[in-house]
Amino acid sequence: MSIPSYQHTLTERFMRYVQIDTQSDPNATTHPTTEKQKNLSALLQQELIAMGISDAVTDEFGYVYASIPATTSKKVPVLCFSAHVDTAPDCSGTNVKPILHKNYTGAPLILPDDPKVIITTEQHPYLKNRIGDDIITASGTTLLGADDKAGVAIIMDLANYLITHPELEHGLIRILFTPDEEVGKGVAKIDMQQLGADFGYTLDGGERGHLEGESFSANSAKAKFKGISAHPGYAKGKMVSALKAAAHFVNLLPLESWCPEATEGDEGFVHPMHMDGVLEEATVQFIVRDFDTQKLLEHEDRLRTLLKETERAFPGIETSLTVQEQYRNMREVLDQYPEVMEYAAQAYKKAGVDPEIMKIRGGTDGSRLSFMGLPCPNIFTGEMGIHSKQEYVSVQDMEKACEILVHLAQIWTNESK
Repeated sequence: MSIPSYQHTLTERFMRYVQIDTQSDPNATTHPTTEKQKNLSALLQQELIAMGISDAVTDEFGYVYASIPATTSKKVPVLCFSAHVDTAPDCSGTNVKPILHKNYTGAPLILPDDPKVIITTEQHPYLKNRIGDDIITASGTTLLGADDKAGVAIIMDLANYLITHPELEHGLIRILFTPDEEVGKGVAKIDMQQLGADFGYTLDGGERGHLEGESFSANSAKAKFKGISAHPGYAKGKMVSALKAAAHFVNLLPLESWCPEATEGDEGFVHPMHMDGVLEEATVQFIVRDFDTQKLLEHEDRLRTLLKETERAFPGIETSLTVQEQYRNMREVLDQYPEVMEYAAQAYKKAGVDPEIMKIRGGTDGSRLSFMGLPCPNIFTGEMGIHSKQEYVSVQDMEKACEILVHLAQIWTNESK
């Protein structure tokens, strides 16, 4: 089933959006972390206003808020559809040149600006499912930005469809575009009162059919090592190197378990992300992840045990571990509102897509939003090979996601009293 009598606008939108550099910065302390993200936010506001959505605004932090007015007199919960405008720091997002490969045949996609970058079905098995689709890639020197400008384009296409089809009954729909999701600050400055929604859906998933209602629970942790400095020529019996202690501690971490490179499925992990220091003081920064929130405490206790072992190996070293909460498994909230996932699954089926309930081995804005009072699972966009020069997206996947949102708006309306 497809949306009748509608010429999608998302391909043209998407290919314009990805050419705007919106890379976020994990080391910045400003909101947003890069001013250039606001360039896309401002464009989206302008396009929404041009559609007739007069209340579209961009705030000082780069968030875009807008409303698609209700077309029914029924009392329907207010839905929010959200996507993030920033791209990941992992790969350049400057001078993105999108390429549309129509009617993909399954042959390797050799990207022209760097022919060594080749996208193949062997490396990307999902591409086999998209033979015959129109595939968009970058040119070989940058990421594409489908994560998450595919989600942005889908929501903009939805807005265009609903505004031009007022005969379709639906409740009030809120649109939210966020900055800084890629650096973990996507909800840092959201005004939930201004947003004014009851339930939400992020558009930031991968393969067609994936419906994500569970994420990691996440903490960050910092291990500190305080050593004893001394002149190296006269250091015997005096010097205790914080750098060596930190290196010893990291070397105690297992190589074949408890780490991202050796875990999958339901398994959690502890991952050292950054290490620095000098003779007298050193630090190791971690991310700690598990689907079971209680297991985060077990991971932290295990780190503390390894720190004590390091103290025994380096007499005189003082260690400490500080932990900060990052986000929690959205399922803890979504289980209280089963209709949010149920209605999404119904919308998938109405669009001819079999829903596959997935766990995110990571987090989305929806993880935090769920605990801020907006139960918020994640819907696919088709974004694949993300954070890399081999990133790609299927036009037909994006169009199917837009269709699902139309059905979803109708289902919430039909199910309301």
